[in-house]
Amino acid sequence: MWGDDAIPLRLQPQQVARELVRWADVIVVMEKVHRRKVQQTFRRRLNRQRMICLDIPDDYAFMDPDLALLLETRMARHLSHLPMHHDE
Repeated sequence: MWGDDAIPLRLQPQQVARELVRWADVIVVMEKVHRRKVQQTFRRRLNRQRMICLDIPDDYAFMDPDLALLLETRMARHLSHLPMHHDE
């Protein structure tokens, strides 16, 4: 989960902005442990959000090309099922 005020959960879970969790329609995490951390940390703020776990181990280096390809492949499955919002 990323945004202007977000930091990877693995590094500093308290830094993920509450506003982003409240604002999000979908929250994507790499591992089940990340999903549990989000659910535990923001349990009162999670209402309607859909949570997607990509089941990708969080042991890749930053910007690893293999990770980028894996993320693209796993996300493609989910993106086609998500409603798209268009700002006018």
